[in-house]
Amino acid sequence: MQMPAMARKNRETSNNADGEMTFLQHLEELRWHIIRALVAVVAGAIIAFVFKNIIFDKVILAPNNPDFITNRILCQLADLMNVPALCINQDPIDLISIKMSGQFTTHINISLVAGLIIAFPYVFWEFWSFFRPALYDKERKYARGAVSMASLLFLAGVVFGYFIITPLSINFLGSYRVSDVITNQINITSYIGSVTSVALSAGITFELPIVVFFLARVGIITPEFMRKYRRHAIVLVLVLAAVITPPDVFSLILVTIPLILLYEVSIFIAASVIRKRAEDDEAEAAKGTATAKE
Repeated sequence: MQMPAMARKNRETSNNADGEMTFLQHLEELRWHIIRALVAVVAGAIIAFVFKNIIFDKVILAPNNPDFITNRILCQLADLMNVPALCINQDPIDLISIKMSGQFTTHINISLVAGLIIAFPYVFWEFWSFFRPALYDKERKYARGAVSMASLLFLAGVVFGYFIITPLSINFLGSYRVSDVITNQINITSYIGSVTSVALSAGITFELPIVVFFLARVGIITPEFMRKYRRHAIVLVLVLAAVITPPDVFSLILVTIPLILLYEVSIFIAASVIRKRAEDDEAEAAKGTATAKE
């Protein structure tokens, strides 16, 4: 019985002369990393699907409630500082569903998003495990702790987006009117899409230090470049904060400062990486000179 052509090909190319993995083996390895990551996301989604009361009533819909912790704190500050505009979301938005399967579809979509957030540390670890063997020992040492740091930054960003940006966005977008004759009746899909996109976008934005770290390591970005365009970054942050926050200075500062600090931390990280790389290059050069003299 003859072996199938593809099986023969896989067997013949299973290893090269140096004992390294072939291209097909790399694809197979990547496939299993992706499968395990997807399984983790699905497992998290199933958990979120089962506990829908907690996910929706206590998490997704909570920022629309006057009793939400951020709304209560801001209202207390409004009384203390005598700034009425700071007291937000005291009239909950009326949410509607306009499709027969709308709520069920929304339930599934939110479960998948929640599954991604729950499984993010493991998903990141799976992809990191695939790329890690390709790094040199020195690069692997620098990237040590990248999984835990990226996970912490992502979760910190999600928390910041959920507790700070989301209530301010709901207050602005839910109450904005182009005319008094138009009544806002927000579709539940639109509301949830806004909440999840804000939280996930903030989580991704908080990954900036990790991205800068790797870009600086490969020489794509430098601290000089980031300092040069610091003003542009600050202007973009201020515009974004001004759009989503109430018309008061406190809310503007509340959103702006963490994002600017994140940018400044990224500059510091890029400078540290460049300095360390220069020191390593000098050490390698000195080592090479000493070897040549011997």
